[in-house]
This record gives sequence, structure tokens and C-alpha cells, in this order.
Amino acid sequence: MLGNNLTGYDDTIVALATAPGIGAIAVIRLSGKHAIDICNSIFPSKDLNGQAGYTLHFGAIVFEGKTIDEVIISLFKAPRSYTGENIIEISCHGSPYIQQQIIDACIQSGARMAKPGEFTMRAFLNGKLDLTQAESVADLIASNSAASHQTAMQQMRGGFSKELHVLREQLISFSALIELELDFSQEDVEFADRTQLYRLISEAMKMVQHLVDSFRMGNVIKNGVNTAIVGKPNAGKSTLLNTLLNENRAIVSEIAGTTRDTIEEVLNIDGILFRLIDTAGIRVSTDTIESIGVQKTMEKIKEAGVVLYLFDVNETSVQDLQLQTETFEREHINYLLIGNKSDIAGLPATREKFSSIPGILFISARQHEHIQDLKDKLVHKVMSGDINTEDTIVTNARHYAALQEVLRSLLDVQQGLDNQLPGDLLSLDIRRCLHFLGEITGQITNEDQLDFIFSKFCIGK
Repeated sequence: MLGNNLTGYDDTIVALATAPGIGAIAVIRLSGKHAIDICNSIFPSKDLNGQAGYTLHFGAIVFEGKTIDEVIISLFKAPRSYTGENIIEISCHGSPYIQQQIIDACIQSGARMAKPGEFTMRAFLNGKLDLTQAESVADLIASNSAASHQTAMQQMRGGFSKELHVLREQLISFSALIELELDFSQEDVEFADRTQLYRLISEAMKMVQHLVDSFRMGNVIKNGVNTAIVGKPNAGKSTLLNTLLNENRAIVSEIAGTTRDTIEEVLNIDGILFRLIDTAGIRVSTDTIESIGVQKTMEKIKEAGVVLYLFDVNETSVQDLQLQTETFEREHINYLLIGNKSDIAGLPATREKFSSIPGILFISARQHEHIQDLKDKLVHKVMSGDINTEDTIVTNARHYAALQEVLRSLLDVQQGLDNQLPGDLLSLDIRRCLHFLGEITGQITNEDQLDFIFSKFCIGK
């Protein structure tokens, strides 16, 4: 068991499991082999050792003869608990003073303060979750859209780790047979069916490649997309931002150069978070402050996942727009051309004027015309199609890096089979593949790696 190789996780820990601050109630969580005894020492209302798990108990928390609060105790007994240990959850009134008094009482009675993510780490060490499921707990807590929530839930229920476990077991079986052949090298026998192994490697490469390819979508779902609204002064960038947000977030005026700094807001479209950045208009200016704003705009263009290039269809020439698109193409910038104020000259005339440049979406930010088309186009631009969170999607950069190594290892095995390499060389490539598969699910890890992963969790989880 992995936990036997790690130290410092056999005591009892305590932490606030709900958000800090004032609320109606707060939940304080204890986990460890002495959790019930520690709670009994400050909860004289009932002996919890004699109670069944999955039960609630009402009474008072009393420490050093002083009643701190009346509480509800939730009792979970090992191994049928989140961490696999005895767990006590104390639901008290949400006063920060009460919370701290109860935590201090638990610590003075033998518990210690939990580290960030230590409850979930113990669930992993005790075999209640694999590492991908444990990491998805943090993603679930941080989810801020329907898509990120659904993806985290799928991962927590097993996600792609089940597929990786099956692949790992199959590769271990083949590796064992190949290594057995080495013991009988003088007899020139084959225990591992090379045709069957080749078929397994081919299928595994397809599966892993699909997972690697899904990271682009997963990263968008998890972290959102930086979307810079850029263009010349008075193109209507601030008006578009206000229209997309359905509120007056940015100052709008007829004076060119009104926006002198970047304004950032978040827009949720079909479960995808777009971090909209309204930038200063791009032009040469003698105004020092405005020039700094233009410089920031250029920086945001380089950082953006998508650039919305907004131009006034009545003031922009076809030649100028063509030059701008050539610049975007040369710099490999992911962009959308948005022709604004199309209501002034009329849509047919506007389309005719720019007919030589494909892919332009014509809108009127002030009149709210074709704004939904813009939203649809944004989603399609970053997702390259419909979002299906029922599919297996990789959202974790650590998983992505390890899967790339798995894919490289599988390719080496496949090429080795093509070149009829001897079993000892095939075995080395399979072992490397097994190593990176184990890193993803936590079957191969170390204490420093776990501390780094779980340090990103909140304290009470």
C-alpha cells in the first residue's frame, strides 16, 4: 500500500470544512484513528464509540467546564468514510469565534491542524480514490460553469482512470511474459503473442491520442479563454463589451481614445468562460497615458486565446482590413473579424463592400444586432464544434504531460514490434509506458509529488 511508504499521516487532523467567515452554520471536520475519542472528550452528551456510523447526534461542546456551543455531530466510522478513517463533522453556529474555540479545543485534546488537501490525500492513501479522482475534487470545488462542473464530476467518478487501469494491467501481463522469455532465451521460445500485443498497442495509441487531443477543450473548460476586443479608437469596443455583458461596464463616448487602460470581465457562454478584455484603441498617439494603453493592448493581443478585431464598417477601407488580417496571420493570432455599425449603411451594402474578405461577422453593438451570432461564433472558434462533456476530457496539465510520454512510449513499442526488436528492448519501452501510466493514477508517486498536488487544495478538503 502506498501509504505505508509515507510518514506523518497516522495522527488525527482537524480543520474548518466550510468557508471562513460569518454564516448560519459552520462545519468542522476531524479525521483519524482518535477522532471519536477526541470528540468524546469535548462532547459529554453521548459516548460516540457506542453509536453506529452514518448517524447524527445533538448536544453541547464543552471544554474546561465551559459550554462553547450546541452542535450536531455527524459520525462516520472507518473504513466507510471519505478518508477511510474515523471522521467526525461538527456542525456549529457560524460565528468565527465559536469556530476557532471548537478547533482550539480539538487541538488541545490531541488533534493537529490539517494541511491543505490533507483529508483528500488521506482518501487517496487509503485507497478510497485514485490520484486522478482526488485531483478532480479540487476541480469540482473550483468549478464555476456547467461544463467545468460536469467534467470534474465525471473525473471524480472514475473518468479515464478506469481505462488507464485496464491498459496498465494488460501491459503488465505482456511485460511479465516478455521478461519470462528472457529466462528461456536459449530455448528461443515466445510466451507473449506479438500479434495480440501489436493490436493492444494500436488500440491504446488511439485512446491516448484522443485523451491528449481533448486537453485543448479541457483547458478551455477549466480555465476559460482570454478574449481581447481590439481595434482602432471609436470602433465600438466598449459598447460591444457592455452589450455582451448586458450592463454599462465600460465608459462609452464619441471621443476617440476614451478607453486608456484594459478593462476585464468574465462572460459565460454555453458553459465556457470568456475573459473579455476591452483594450485601448490601436493608433499612434502623443498622449503619454494613451500610448501606455496602446502598448498594453499589444501585450493583450499576444496573450489572448482569441482576438475580436472590431472595426467600423463605415470608416475602414478594404485595403486597411486586408493588411490587418495579414498581420494576424503572420503572427499566428487566433482572431475573428467583427464589422460594427452595419446598421448605418445597411447590411446588404456593407456585405458588398467587404465581399473580398471572407469570415467577417457584421453586427451593430449599439442596436444589439447579431450579438447571439457572435457568441455562437466565439464558442465554435475555441471549441471547434459542439461541447460534449459526456466524453472523456483531460483538464489537468500534469495528466496531459504524462499522457504525452505514454503516447511516445507506445509508439516506441509499436516501432520495436515493426522492427522485430528483441524482448529485452521491448520490455524497457513497456516499463517506461507503465511508469507514466502509474504517475497519472498515483500507482507510482512520492511524498514530494503528493505534497505539491494537494497543497493546491483548500485547508478543509
